[in-house]
Amino acid sequence: MDETDDLGDNEAPPIATPAATVVVFRRDPAGGPAQILMVERSSEMKFAGGATVFPGGKVDPDDHDLAQRFGSHLDPEDAAARVAAVREALEETGLAIGIAGDVTAQTAAEARRVAISTGRLADALAHFGWSLDLDSLVPWARWWPRHRHIRVFDTRFYLADLGTGAVDIAVDATENRHLFWASASEALRLADEGAIKVIFPTRRNLERLAAHADFERCRAHALATPVTTITPRIELRDGVKWLTIPPEAGYPYDGEPLESASRA
Repeated sequence: MDETDDLGDNEAPPIATPAATVVVFRRDPAGGPAQILMVERSSEMKFAGGATVFPGGKVDPDDHDLAQRFGSHLDPEDAAARVAAVREALEETGLAIGIAGDVTAQTAAEARRVAISTGRLADALAHFGWSLDLDSLVPWARWWPRHRHIRVFDTRFYLADLGTGAVDIAVDATENRHLFWASASEALRLADEGAIKVIFPTRRNLERLAAHADFERCRAHALATPVTTITPRIELRDGVKWLTIPPEAGYPYDGEPLESASRA
């Protein structure tokens, strides 16, 4: 990414596409730190092609309809983003998170087929008589970069707990090419070794997640940390350009040298 594409402080923020991302936790079968689901995107994707990220995608118009039905007590944009997080997790991975009802591996797989074939999460919910439990998704962060000439996403991050994780996951074979479970620390190690590629927001979030051993501790930290809109900035530190985020956002590290930062 050319740093000259970044907007100045006095320039109007870009029009952004609302999006949502969900960090799905499960307990480690071996008894170690909690594991999170990572998704390796197809190299053909325009945004973050080949990168390993959390499940997610843009908010669709139908997500707002479900938000009104199941999240009327929430801020409308927040509710729609939570619906998008539920839908994208189901479509991309086959996991049914944020869904209230009798969910099994078999019904989750069928719901995924329905949602993908019709393009509507509402159809999958109606098919099984399910509803949405949007309160089970915990707000974690909001990232909104400022660029002039590339597509900008206003992405809300959420946490969700799968518990034992005793369900099947399967890649969608379109946007993604590989799914795997790893602790946040393990994912960072894989990135440092070059086994996976992570972009700047993913690395910062993995570092923050790695500071907490399980979902409950991450949840408590999230609830105690107000969500601020994070817009990465370039600043000079000891003569070196750094890509930085606000220090009050709740992250253990507020940036890295621009030369090493992957910006999709």
